[in-house]
Amino acid sequence: MPGNSQRRGAGANRSGKNAGKGTTAGSGGRVRRGLRGRGPTPKAEDRPYHKAYKDKQQRDARQPKQGSGPRTPKGVGPEWVIGRNAVLEALHAGLPVRASYVAEGAEHDSRLREILSFTADHSMPMLQVSRGELDRLTGGTNHQGVAIRMPEYEYAEVDDLIAAGVESPAGGLVVALDKVTDPRNLGAIIRSAAAFGAQGVLIPSRRSASMTAAAWKTSAGAAARIPVAMASNLNQSLGKLKKAGYTVVGLAGEADADIAAAPGLDGPLVLVIGSEGEGLARLTRETCDTLASIPITSQVESLNASVAASIALYEVSRVRGTGSGE
Repeated sequence: MPGNSQRRGAGANRSGKNAGKGTTAGSGGRVRRGLRGRGPTPKAEDRPYHKAYKDKQQRDARQPKQGSGPRTPKGVGPEWVIGRNAVLEALHAGLPVRASYVAEGAEHDSRLREILSFTADHSMPMLQVSRGELDRLTGGTNHQGVAIRMPEYEYAEVDDLIAAGVESPAGGLVVALDKVTDPRNLGAIIRSAAAFGAQGVLIPSRRSASMTAAAWKTSAGAAARIPVAMASNLNQSLGKLKKAGYTVVGLAGEADADIAAAPGLDGPLVLVIGSEGEGLARLTRETCDTLASIPITSQVESLNASVAASIALYEVSRVRGTGSGE
């Protein structure tokens, strides 16, 4: 029929036209959809195939950050958030994002579409890489075709916390953690420290939680407002704070003194929190000026570290008369 012949002819012309340009006929908008939600072009050092990326990896390997402890191998450390649910939650929680990666050919379900839409709306770089490359970047984990890379956290120094405390009406408040290894506890303590006017949180570089994505998320944004200092030797740092005029009070379940009656709460203060299971280490106990406890019933053996920190910080704020901030 003439109509069919015309339609076939039109299709043939289109095919010939497309073939001449080296593209595939009848993409149905697939190419256009694939371009959605990628955002601005990532920096050269965030593109795995770029020479700047490889150069940066080599520099980082040769020059580990001083005082930050041993470096975590790339792809399995705190700089990465993987999986569609985890990435989506991290984006909505406001975690800092250095670059976002999506695997070529990843199935576009509702979660991935929301991730692409979020990154585009917030002008976050989205880089499309092969699935094999994303496997390599994330250490072979089950990334579900998407991952985000966080910037390396910049820890403060003990001197920074001391300097901030000088400007505080009560002379400074620091929360130090001893063997608290759960990053969610760290995040919750950071949140409480910010709520009760502390100038910072101090953690050791070994046998301690660090600023991972889980800690960022649990802090509910407080990690962006209060500094976290990392010490290669916790007790030496506590000694430095003592020389600066701080009273060091450690929480210990067996201590006779109630935290509300501990000396030094109304002046420059370091509140030391130990792990729920092990409590404070022996050397840390010896470094403390005094040990104090939170009265609880005999039916409960101990409190979670973040819960204990919140209760103790509330008692400190009552003594200082500062309410929820200094």
